[in-house]
Amino acid sequence: MSTTRVGEPEAQDVAGRLVEFVTALRSKGIPAGTSETVDAAAVVEVLGMSDRPQLREGLASALVRRGGQRDVFDMTFDLFFPAGVGAPQAARETDEDFDLDDLRDLLAMALAENDLRALEQVAEIAVDLLGGVGTEGTPTGGWSAYQTLERLRPQTLLVQALGQRGEGGGGQGQGQGGSQGQGGGFTDRLERDEVRTNIDRFRAMVASEARRRTAELRGREVVTRHAVRTGSDRIDFLSANQQQLEELSRIVRPLSRKLATRLAARRRKANRGRIDIRRTLRRSMSTGGVPIRPVYAKPHPSRPELVLLCDVSGSVSGFSSFTMHLVQALSGQFSKVRVFAFVNAMAEVTDLVKDGGDDLASRIAREARITKWHTSSDYGEAFADFHADHMTAIGPRTAVLVLGDARNNNQDPNLGALHAINQRARRTFWLNPEHSMRWGLGDSIAPTYADVVEMHECCNVDQLTKFITRLLPV
Repeated sequence: MSTTRVGEPEAQDVAGRLVEFVTALRSKGIPAGTSETVDAAAVVEVLGMSDRPQLREGLASALVRRGGQRDVFDMTFDLFFPAGVGAPQAARETDEDFDLDDLRDLLAMALAENDLRALEQVAEIAVDLLGGVGTEGTPTGGWSAYQTLERLRPQTLLVQALGQRGEGGGGQGQGQGGSQGQGGGFTDRLERDEVRTNIDRFRAMVASEARRRTAELRGREVVTRHAVRTGSDRIDFLSANQQQLEELSRIVRPLSRKLATRLAARRRKANRGRIDIRRTLRRSMSTGGVPIRPVYAKPHPSRPELVLLCDVSGSVSGFSSFTMHLVQALSGQFSKVRVFAFVNAMAEVTDLVKDGGDDLASRIAREARITKWHTSSDYGEAFADFHADHMTAIGPRTAVLVLGDARNNNQDPNLGALHAINQRARRTFWLNPEHSMRWGLGDSIAPTYADVVEMHECCNVDQLTKFITRLLPV
């Protein structure tokens, strides 16, 4: 098959392709609207289609508005504005007797020489040679990055690539004295890290090439829906894998700074004070009794207190850990923050949360008494513990947040204890990481608890952000 460059004429007009591209971005959580689409069209008009890297950066500046969205944009851009069509030139020029061992040697050489262009060509050849899914010679199902990487196993080429680097370097650092030996060890670590980084880059190149080839066969929309991941703010807490949870942990600090700014703005607006009726009426005498200029009572600014009751069992622990870290980062916006964790027993973990650390859920499980004679979730028992031992943590300025999926394993819900907590607090909210369509199914008693306290669906960072900026008391 011939390869068409991105700058050459296509059957579909550029405007239609751009509209489809923006629609695909919206489906993956990037809020690109009409004004952003107009800006993107202006970018295409000014930059043209001949320089693809320049076009990519121009469209990104017009369409990407939030952190954590650039990876999603790049994946989608590669599908709608590919560098070529069909089998790439490097794959078509490969000899018929070229086999897996030759491909591994070529990859090791590219890793050793830190040649990104060579890595890209090897990725194209690898997908064409190893990634076809379907009958022999006719990949009717598309191309698989997983299958390509499983057969090629690039992670096993680290030592071979480092060896080729050593041969190319001519044994630098040998016989140069003790200080050179220490420097050589540091250099070795740098080279090892560089090769590992290039292996990760190669994996991303293979995934990108597999998506491009599959999109030609099955359609861009289908591949976008199933093969392009959503932005970090749209990752479901309950379905996130370890890598995604680590990605979420990295956005806590920048997200907290943004939310702190929004909360401070809400507080400034709220501190304007109430209208002083008597002084307003007195001032209105100069305008014929019409209160044109209201007089506000002197505000009494005070920051609210926050209490978190967090279910840390099972998959819910990822959601609870993220929210605890986020609230701790926002602690400057509250006069006091106290955190309690439970599975079926309630324990205060404020000090553990303040200490920080990535694996917060494991530390809580080791150091806090959050279970009794069994290890299943029991909200009723946990609420009873809080009502008996920790009610002094709640005052008239306290907002209580309950974090959990309300799956009570068919135990007593203890609505009385939750009602008492709700009555004592200024506001009480329940943040449920399950989609609302699952509330009440199986052992979920979310609708029962929702009759007592205000419950909100909070499946991802985007929903959590909206809750904090709109409803959290300031």
